[in-house]
Amino acid sequence: MRLHFPLFFLPGRQADQGDQTNLQTKHVRLSTTCGWMVTFCICRSDQKLRRIQFLKKELELKLDEVNLEIDDLVVLQSRVTKALDACKEPLEVTDLCMKERLKRPNSERFHDEVDGELLKESEGLKRVESLLQRVTEQISEQLRLNRSAKYGLEKDLKEKSEAQNVDNICTLMATLSMSHLHRPKTHSTPEPSSVLTLDQWENISYANMAKAEQQKTNSRSLQVLVQSVLEQTAADMQKQVQATTTAIQLNVQKMKNAKNQMEDELVKVQSLYASEISSQRKTREDLQVAVAENEEFLSLTQARLALRHERPGKEQWRDPAQRKLLADVQKITEHIKQLQQEVDRSEDEERRLLNWKLRLQESIDSKANCLYIDEVVCMQRREAVIIQNF
Repeated sequence: MRLHFPLFFLPGRQADQGDQTNLQTKHVRLSTTCGWMVTFCICRSDQKLRRIQFLKKELELKLDEVNLEIDDLVVLQSRVTKALDACKEPLEVTDLCMKERLKRPNSERFHDEVDGELLKESEGLKRVESLLQRVTEQISEQLRLNRSAKYGLEKDLKEKSEAQNVDNICTLMATLSMSHLHRPKTHSTPEPSSVLTLDQWENISYANMAKAEQQKTNSRSLQVLVQSVLEQTAADMQKQVQATTTAIQLNVQKMKNAKNQMEDELVKVQSLYASEISSQRKTREDLQVAVAENEEFLSLTQARLALRHERPGKEQWRDPAQRKLLADVQKITEHIKQLQQEVDRSEDEERRLLNWKLRLQESIDSKANCLYIDEVVCMQRREAVIIQNF
C-alpha cells in the first residue's frame, strides 16, 4: 500500500518554500531601504538646488551691480578723455600768446600783468593735464579690477548653472525605477582632496561677491573723487582764463589810452614844430645876416689895425685911435660869438622838436604793435577758447 503525502509535506519542497520566504523578506527590506535612501537623496538634492538657486540670484544681482559700475566708469573715462582734449587748444593759444608777446619792441618788452597771468594759465593747464592723465590711469586700473571681479562672478555663475543642471538630472534619475536606468560601466568618483564641504563651496561664491562688492565700493569712491576733480579743474581753468582775458583787455585799454594821448601830443608837437621851425629858421637867417655884417665890421677894423702897424716905429704907440680899434675888435668878436650861440640854440631847439616828434611817433608805432599783438592776435584766438564744464 502506497502512502500519498501532500507536496508541502515533502522535505525538499518545504525547504524551497522557506528560501523563497526569506528572499521575499530580504527584498522587501532592501526595497524599503532603497526607497528611504532615494527619498533622502531627493531631499538632499532639493536642498542643494535651492541653495544653488539662491547663490545664483545673489551672484546675478552682484554681477548686474558690477556691470553698472563698469558702464559708469567707461562713461566717466570718456568725460576725462574729453576734458584732456579740451585742455589742448587753450594751452596752444596760451603758448601762442606768450610767443607773440616776445615780438613786442624792446621798449615795451617788460614783464607786465598780462605776462604773469599767461604764465599762470600755462602752468595751470599743464598741471590739469597731468592730473587728468593720472585720473585716466586710475580709472583704467579700476576698470581692470572690476572686469576681474566680473570674470569671477561669471565663471562662478557658469559653474553653478552646470551644477544645477547635473543635480536636476540626478533628481530626475532618483525618481525613476531602477529597472529603467542604464548604468554606466564605469563611474568617476572625485578624489577626496578635491571634494569641498558645503561651507567651502559656499565661501567660494561669497568670496567672489565680496570682491565684487569691494570693487563696487572702490568704483563709487573713485567716481565721486573724479567728479570732484572734473568740477574743480573746470572751475579753476575758467577762473584763470577769465583772469588772463581781463588782464589783456585792461592792458589793451591802457595802451589805447596811452596811444591816444601820444597821438594828441604828436598833433600839438607837429603844429608847434611847423610854426617853431619857421620862426627858428627866420631867426637864424636874421642872426646869420647879423653875424655876416659884424664879421665885415670885424674885418674892416682888423684891416685898420693892420694898416696902423705899418706906421713908423716911433709912431706905433697906443693912441686913442689904436685903443678904439682894439676895443671895437673885442666888442665885435664878442657880439659875433653871442650871435653864433643864438644860431646854435635855434638849431638845437629845432633838433629837440624833431627828436620829440620822432620819439612820439616811435612810441605810437610801438603801442600800435603791442595793440595788434594783444587785441588782434591774442584776443581773437582766445575768443575760441571756451572752457565748458567737464
